[in-house]
Amino acid sequence: MPAGTMFAKFKSTNVAAATATQSVADGNPITQYFEIGKPVACAGPELVWRIHDAYRKSDNKECSVFIFEKKIAEKLHKPRRKETITELLKSSVKTLERFRHPRILQIYHTVEESADTLAFASEPIFASLSNVLAFHESKTYETTNVTPAAGGAAAAAAQAQAAANTLPQRPAHAKEYNFLDMELKYGFLQLTEALAYLHYSGHVIHRNVCPSSILITKRGIWKLAGMEYVERMNENDLNSSIPCPPWSNRVSKMAQPNLDFMAPETQSTSKCSLLSDMFSLGMVICAVFNNGRPLIQAGNSTSNYAKQMESLDDLVHKLMPRLPIALQEATSRMASRDATARPTAQLLQLIKYFIDTPINALKFLDVVNMKDTQQKSQFYKTTLIEAMPLIPRKLWWQNIWPMLKSEINNNEVLAAVLQPVMLFVQEATHAEYDTLMSATMKIIYNTPKSIQASVTILENLHLIIEKTKPEDVTTDIMPMLFYSFDGSTIQVQSAAVVAVANVFDSIDELSIRRMVLPKVKMVFEKNITDPKIVQNVLMCIERVMDRMERAQVMDEVLPLLANIRIPDPDIIMRTVRIYHKLFVDKTYGLTVETMATNVLPLLIPHTVNPALNFEQYCYLLEVLQQMLEAIDRQQRNKLKLDNLSMASPERHRTLRHQFSTDNMNAPPFNIPNLRIDQRKTSSAEDMARKNSGGSGMLGGWWFGCSPSSPDSNFLRVGNVFPNRRLSDNTLMTPKIRIAPSCASSPGGTPGSGLPTRRHSSIGPQERRGSTINLSPPTGGSMPNTSSSVPFLLSSSMQSIRSRRQSTVLSSGPLGSGSGLLQQLGSGMVRQLTSVSGTVSPVPLLRVNGTRNSLSHSHSSVRKCPSLNITFSQ
Repeated sequence: MPAGTMFAKFKSTNVAAATATQSVADGNPITQYFEIGKPVACAGPELVWRIHDAYRKSDNKECSVFIFEKKIAEKLHKPRRKETITELLKSSVKTLERFRHPRILQIYHTVEESADTLAFASEPIFASLSNVLAFHESKTYETTNVTPAAGGAAAAAAQAQAAANTLPQRPAHAKEYNFLDMELKYGFLQLTEALAYLHYSGHVIHRNVCPSSILITKRGIWKLAGMEYVERMNENDLNSSIPCPPWSNRVSKMAQPNLDFMAPETQSTSKCSLLSDMFSLGMVICAVFNNGRPLIQAGNSTSNYAKQMESLDDLVHKLMPRLPIALQEATSRMASRDATARPTAQLLQLIKYFIDTPINALKFLDVVNMKDTQQKSQFYKTTLIEAMPLIPRKLWWQNIWPMLKSEINNNEVLAAVLQPVMLFVQEATHAEYDTLMSATMKIIYNTPKSIQASVTILENLHLIIEKTKPEDVTTDIMPMLFYSFDGSTIQVQSAAVVAVANVFDSIDELSIRRMVLPKVKMVFEKNITDPKIVQNVLMCIERVMDRMERAQVMDEVLPLLANIRIPDPDIIMRTVRIYHKLFVDKTYGLTVETMATNVLPLLIPHTVNPALNFEQYCYLLEVLQQMLEAIDRQQRNKLKLDNLSMASPERHRTLRHQFSTDNMNAPPFNIPNLRIDQRKTSSAEDMARKNSGGSGMLGGWWFGCSPSSPDSNFLRVGNVFPNRRLSDNTLMTPKIRIAPSCASSPGGTPGSGLPTRRHSSIGPQERRGSTINLSPPTGGSMPNTSSSVPFLLSSSMQSIRSRRQSTVLSSGPLGSGSGLLQQLGSGMVRQLTSVSGTVSPVPLLRVNGTRNSLSHSHSSVRKCPSLNITFSQ
């Protein structure tokens, strides 16, 4: 906290008290070094030290200043006693300076003396244990021990009233203080460690372990002070007892230890030992669990002390149920009148009550400044993180957070310190963050940081922004985020990409388009083969796409996705999700052309990626199918619209052609044992002339060459076939194919697969299957006549349709004229030519047969009668 702000807070809280403090401290040299604020606590013998908040002028370090006003001792009416008290307090401060231990009160500035005051500075103090406990509330100095001077009782009463007005009262904040179980456990352990240090390292007996000698720092640490009555021990014989004066009514109580916590052997035998301090500690523990009241309340009377000491065992026994079970046995032994039954300070530290993981973490935190960098880092990253969930939140802010703040400027351990700091950010309320953390976090943003510290900040930036005020986000956090992209280390750049994905809601759209996307692309292009960075970039793109313009997505995001070549399943799935998002959200306008040319070629190869699991494969295939269906729908609709725009009847030609017999697939075959002879052309020409001249009904009708026909290019079929469809009036030249032969005869076996041929001139009620197909074959020795398609003609179309195959095959010689072959032989086949109406002669077929089976001329498997087929040229 800045010095001006802190001191302003002092003055705003109690202006009158601050003014009085300045007048009290005037003349004392300590004011040259410290700015002194309001009083917050009191401590020492009879609470004669008044403790003030303060800060050091040289470095603005927070501290506390202890002030003793000498006039408080003037009520003793003996000037020499005044000097005795002053010297006693001065010596206690000197003794504290010699003992440097985490459990002993640390002195920041030695004692300074003026004509009216004594003063020294120490670490920041919250209150003394006497202030927190309820026993000393509103207690003033008793006047029973004041010896009246020559002035009489009135003068003594006036002096007592003046002394009462100058004595510090119990501070309000200490009245509201309630100890947690862990606070008490840790406090008792700290006192035990302090005594162990004094006994076995300092070789002294404290002799005044009582609530007024125990100070609680602002971090919640219990510190042992009050070194006014220490006695040095022989370091070679620490188990022995040494002489010490008992408590006496003839000596000022201000110059003697607290009688209520004094060991019985001191009062009875005028001797004390290390175990005498253990008795005093046991009595302190009993007072804490007895609502602040000690078990012995002698009232500065030795006779009362002796009477109550006889019933001490019963008092301790009645109190035990209030104590934790693990502490009961040790406390009852410490409060024993028999010194040999008491445990030593070293032994007391080992009881089960103090073996606790959170306690061990707090112990290390108190001495962390004495550890090296590696030990500190390991503690902050591992031990403290594991213990914090077990530590009450009150101790988080009271004990842990001040120590973390003190390490912020230590760049060597900042990365490790930020681990528990981020836990504080996550668990803090908005009020706690604004009051206790925001100022410290601003310092972190603006100071140079190591790579790992920067990564830690960026990875947890979403937690910080959640608790930070919007104006602070804009002025402090966003500049730090954008600057991180320009770092030379890939770890920081990758962490910045992750941070953008986590806090994109807090970034304005203009910054996303102009700052974020270009920098993210730069990171991607520099590390296109790094799976972790590519994954982070894709995560960032997926998050910020919604706040980007369509053109920017199409122009920058799609090319970025096309450059990904890493077959990692997670990367593939994230890429597919982005494509799917572009496909589903119509605002991006992903066209089917783009999907077909840019998206599907990239995704389809991943369908055979062995790294994908079943769920990933199914998702990929689902997206592909959706895209293909979208392409199919659009293309079908487009093609249908194109077909509808064609003129009739051409727009139906495609569909008609699709279902015509021309498109029926029949396997090629050769007619076995065929011999083709050339015939004279005269017969064919005569037949053609005969038919073209209009002789016979079919001749003129079929070829449309009747002289009376007004239009020789179109068929006139309305009178002959009334059921004929109008659409069939257009001349289409179907192909007549011969299906593969069977063992008996071509097309003779039912169900042989011959197609059912429909002639357009036959009505629906007259349709029937045809068992013979006489179009020329397409392969073998037969010449291909696909360019000139023959048509079957007869005197009666109905008789042609009703003939069976057996009739055809059993017909007589060609000259008899009674069968189908006779008609073929007589030249009843014609071919239509161009629109001019000329007729070309069709080759004439002559078939002679005496056997029922046919076989190929080059094979002996199937035999057939000799066939003479003559084509007229």
